Amino acid sequence: MTTAILFLVFITLVGAPLFTVLAAGGILASFASDLSPDILVVEMNRLAASPNMLSLPLFILAGVIMANGAAAERLVRFFKATFGWLPAGLGIVSIGACAFFTAFSGASGVTILALGGLLYPMLIKEGYRHRYTAGLLTTSGSLGLLFPPSLAIIIFSIVAGISIEDMFLAGIIPGVLLLILLTLYSFYDCRHFGLPKHTFSINEITASIKACAWDLLMPIVILTGIFGGYVSVTEAAAFTAAYVLFIETVIYKEMTLKNNLFDLLVECSILFGSLLIILVIALGLTNLLIDAQLPMQLLEFMQEHVDSKLQFLLLLNAFLLIVGAMMDIFSAIIVVVPLLLPLALQYGIHPAHLGVIFLANLEIGYSTPPVGINLFIASQRFNEPVLALFRACLPFLFVMIIWLLIITYIPELSLWWMDE
Repeated sequence: MTTAILFLVFITLVGAPLFTVLAAGGILASFASDLSPDILVVEMNRLAASPNMLSLPLFILAGVIMANGAAAERLVRFFKATFGWLPAGLGIVSIGACAFFTAFSGASGVTILALGGLLYPMLIKEGYRHRYTAGLLTTSGSLGLLFPPSLAIIIFSIVAGISIEDMFLAGIIPGVLLLILLTLYSFYDCRHFGLPKHTFSINEITASIKACAWDLLMPIVILTGIFGGYVSVTEAAAFTAAYVLFIETVIYKEMTLKNNLFDLLVECSILFGSLLIILVIALGLTNLLIDAQLPMQLLEFMQEHVDSKLQFLLLLNAFLLIVGAMMDIFSAIIVVVPLLLPLALQYGIHPAHLGVIFLANLEIGYSTPPVGINLFIASQRFNEPVLALFRACLPFLFVMIIWLLIITYIPELSLWWMDE
């Protein structure tokens, strides 16, 4: 058994696909616990039949369409017209545009690829320091993960078995708080850059709103439909995909169904398929671990060595920061959440608050080595060494750590929507 585990660790380190390692681990765990491995297949079927599962490929399709259309250019123009006249205005534009784009595209890397190439030369031309620019765009790629309809929120809700609408609400104030803190840091850091001042132009604001009015209308309609109780999350996902396809093909004419639809569907299928196979196998594995009483053993250990909720939260953040630096966000959610959720409940932590803490830690992990995906994508996009980008990210990560502590120890920021 030990030899088999060491072999799995080895093939993971040399780059074996994650789903094969998890599947092999699940089979090993079933035999070690005298449980039938059939539970893996049962769990796959249960997850595939989940009504919320259908929302994932639809939101992924919407994100793929946005990434391949001209939404990035339209949004940058709007944010630049609206905030570009402020001190460090273009930095604020980058923060706002990246958060908006990530929330709907669903992937941090897509944001860096779609917006990074557009914003990087603009920031450098305006006089922003190279290090500030590289750090800002690398960390900003993951800023929208707490805003609806983020895929990370949907997957956490499915895995944790809680309402997607509740998680959407829980992430709003913490997400806005992070944008405010990064904006304040940009004001502070850019005060000596000698940046040119842009005049406020109501005409440009009006023109930019007209240019991207259909894009700006999308979140209003979707969130009103979900939180107003008019549509389910799955129906909202279907509407989002259809809406984005409509505005890119009919309104803005950036693509055509004849020339682009097949490629868009192929890209969406590859992304969803790679996520789905990890999801079903990992949940089957965690079900085996639960049947083997592993969460209860962890709980007993924690109760022996951790005396308070404060202590647990400190350990939780330290653990999740390590997880975020070692695993991609979706794998981490799938593998770790089922093990942490019973512990959090035992210490009186609401699942939605746990979700915000979890995603905040992994948002930071996107920009930390050794597996921080933002660093590697930004390295290729900006032609910079990974370690140089990490050093550029450090001031922004420091701000995000302060933000993490605030939202961890003030749960009301995440649970404001709950009835007293």
